[in-house]
Amino acid sequence: MAQENFLSKKIGFLKGVGPAKEALLQKELKIFTFGDLLLHFPFRYIDRTQVYKISDLNTDLPFIQLSGIVKNIRIQGQKRGMRLTAKLEDSSGTIELVWFQKIRWVQEYLKEGQRYLVFGRPSQFNNRWNIVHPEMDLLSEPKPQPGKSLNLQPVYNTTEKLRARGLDSKGLEKLQKTLVADAIPYIQENLPSAMLEKYKLMPRQEAFRQIHFPEDADKMERSRSRLKFEELFYVQLQLLRSKQLRQQNFPGQILKKVGSYFSRFYEELLPFQLTGAQKRVLKEIRADVKSGRQMNRLLQGDVGSGKTIVAFMSMLIAIDNCKQAALIAPTEILASQHYNTLTAMSTGLNLTIKLLTGSTPAAERKELHKALQAGEVNVLAGTHALLQETVRFKDLALVVIDEQHRFGVAQRAAMWTKNEVPPHVLVMTATPIPRTLAMTFYGDLDTSVIDELPPGRKEIITRHITEGKRLRLLNFLKQKIKEGRQVYIVYPLIEESEKMDYANLMDGYEMIIREFPRPEYQVSIVHGRQKSAEKEFEMQRFKKGETQIMVATTVIEVGVDVPNATVMVIENAERFGLSQLHQLRGRVGRGAEQSYCFLASGYKLSRESRLRLDTMVRTNNGFEIAETDLQLRGPGDMAGTKQSGMMDFRVADLAKDQKILQLARHTALQIMETDPALEAPAHQVLHRYLKRQEKDQFNWSLIS
Repeated sequence: MAQENFLSKKIGFLKGVGPAKEALLQKELKIFTFGDLLLHFPFRYIDRTQVYKISDLNTDLPFIQLSGIVKNIRIQGQKRGMRLTAKLEDSSGTIELVWFQKIRWVQEYLKEGQRYLVFGRPSQFNNRWNIVHPEMDLLSEPKPQPGKSLNLQPVYNTTEKLRARGLDSKGLEKLQKTLVADAIPYIQENLPSAMLEKYKLMPRQEAFRQIHFPEDADKMERSRSRLKFEELFYVQLQLLRSKQLRQQNFPGQILKKVGSYFSRFYEELLPFQLTGAQKRVLKEIRADVKSGRQMNRLLQGDVGSGKTIVAFMSMLIAIDNCKQAALIAPTEILASQHYNTLTAMSTGLNLTIKLLTGSTPAAERKELHKALQAGEVNVLAGTHALLQETVRFKDLALVVIDEQHRFGVAQRAAMWTKNEVPPHVLVMTATPIPRTLAMTFYGDLDTSVIDELPPGRKEIITRHITEGKRLRLLNFLKQKIKEGRQVYIVYPLIEESEKMDYANLMDGYEMIIREFPRPEYQVSIVHGRQKSAEKEFEMQRFKKGETQIMVATTVIEVGVDVPNATVMVIENAERFGLSQLHQLRGRVGRGAEQSYCFLASGYKLSRESRLRLDTMVRTNNGFEIAETDLQLRGPGDMAGTKQSGMMDFRVADLAKDQKILQLARHTALQIMETDPALEAPAHQVLHRYLKRQEKDQFNWSLIS
């Protein structure tokens, strides 16, 4: 209790924090208590172990530490133009030191002819080196001040508003010095002693001391490793516990029967032979839905791997058991695409499949609601419109959620209320998820992977081209159209409302219709400003082969399936992320013909842009691409962590800490297998800490 009382004290009670700073810390950094400040860790450290010579100065050194004699202390200028200057001299040369603030205080501290240790950011003015507002330590002092590091100096995240009130990184460091020494005794260990010993982890109190004010690089690394493990371990433990609680508290509908719908489709109507991976996943789903536990399964499969047919066959199991199924997609285009695909696959099965989106007319919607509640609709496909309270099923047994990363957890949870016994949930994604993200974001779900492409599919040939090859590209497109193929040309309309990007798209469209004039060629255009009916009209024209070229924005990233389209041109490809590039490339290669993807860019590319384009040219493997994307962008941007609420890591980095995550996951699994209730004496420390953590958290066990 003493720990909670001390660490829960309002930050305004800390020496050096008045009401104004307290308000800013709360608003800018969400620091409300002593504990919050303690958890505001340095994001990097400045190495102050090396002392340079003045002659070593160069533009590659962002910070430098020098040792020398201070000479020529002078005050120059008047009033606002006043500044204090001094010369620092060592055996290799001299450098000017300059202060514009706290001049009187610095003047009193500096002693002519004394040796100082000087630290700061060097800059050049009139071809002469200087350091503005350097940190100065008189070397005649017997020892540095307590808590002061002359080795690794912590650097804290801050903001412009905080800097203006003196709470830059140095100001935050000063607050931490005030807090850390008093706070250490109140920091309780939250890992069992056997775990600390087994993995050689630093004790928690020492880890907090060393992460803020490390004595050396080794202790800094050990403190960070300890706190990373702790953070990742508890996330894994919570995910596994929520999975356990869900299985205990939410029995699933038992779908024992595999009847005539499934059997007839499999034996007579299957458009192609299932791959080994598809059969394996279906087996896993069948085992789930007849187990008596609610299924919560993540289905990963690269673009074109055949996830939809697996989802449809899973729906047929539900229908064979006199139940209903639903499929939710994030956009109307994708929902319509799924509806058309499901309708085509169900030909000959006498099923009723309906579509519900925001564009569904009110009268049609009313009739649909009645039919749904009467059990006359077998499968309902649609968008977020399915989540509305007015949408009620007679007996919903399976929900398939496509492109899950576009739905928030609360939206997904809304489907649980659609049935007295919660439906089974199959979450699909065509965006391959790196192993570390899958373990963390979906660690409470069972995972299936379709890692084979259907037979007959050829690997897409990808090329990076610049302006010099534009003419050759146009000739290539004309040749492919002559052969009866179709072409996508995509422009980077990042924000649909941006006039510049819209103009970019329209300029591109005008260039294309000049190069491909009517009546010999027909060109469609699709973008986010169009109404749904307009987009659908243009999509259908292209799908029917009435147009040979579709000029579009990323609205075609998912949901357009035209096997005859074999060429994808992505303009300004450097403006797209890897995941988007991979999704766009996946619009071609849907049939047996050889397909091509051209990544068009300017000559000047950043290092990251070049790496993205080189990765796309090198491989078609979505999981390899996803791993590279994780390294470049980090987990937050990749998986929309803002909607999860769980992944605001303070010290762990999923892109870099894969080994620690795997160890944390393995350890949590072992504990849950041997002591799921955390009743063993050794695990009481875990139980207590989890209880404290869960008090302020959303009940994640209720979310699929």
